[in-house]
Amino acid sequence: MMIKDLGTRVVSIWEGLRPTTKKMIVGALEGSSGGHSAPLHKSSYDSQSDWELSRLLSALDEQAKDAGRDLPRLREINALAEVCSALLQQRTRSAEAFIQLATRALERLDFKLFDKLTDILAERFPPAEVAEIVRQDVPAQIRAVAAETLAMMPVGALVALLNDPIYYDIARDAIEQQAIEFENEDARWALDAIEQDERLRK
Repeated sequence: MMIKDLGTRVVSIWEGLRPTTKKMIVGALEGSSGGHSAPLHKSSYDSQSDWELSRLLSALDEQAKDAGRDLPRLREINALAEVCSALLQQRTRSAEAFIQLATRALERLDFKLFDKLTDILAERFPPAEVAEIVRQDVPAQIRAVAAETLAMMPVGALVALLNDPIYYDIARDAIEQQAIEFENEDARWALDAIEQDERLRK
């Protein structure tokens, strides 16, 4: 694959990638061409990797729309885009990256991938990132799965979110749902304390 043939914005972003990120992508490309996924080591992935992969994926998706009927070029663009998407799926814990991946899945009507992403959200993402997804102006399906995931998290983690005014209402709603719909006793105690505190502050 010749990066220089994939468009000026893709080339510009590629040239700005750190060597570790390039190595990660190239390794994944080689693994995918061999019919298996290359293992991704923890030490090679960080928040900067998230940002770099997300930017490259956005540029590739834009370039795919402009590729027209140039099928060989379109195949190369899509192959690299799928590698970036797969790498993000393996490691990201970022609200922004999840929204990007979930939106792509919905746009492609890939509901199997969307369900997989929903599972990843519940297994890997910290409460603050899930709450951030709920807070964003995103498709209703994405907000719904994030809110559902948050409502299944431990009450203590939700109570900790109450300290951040940005997430207060979101965390309160999740605690209330656990208390009323799920009849969770710990959530009921937490909700009583929240309501008492709110009365005192009025």
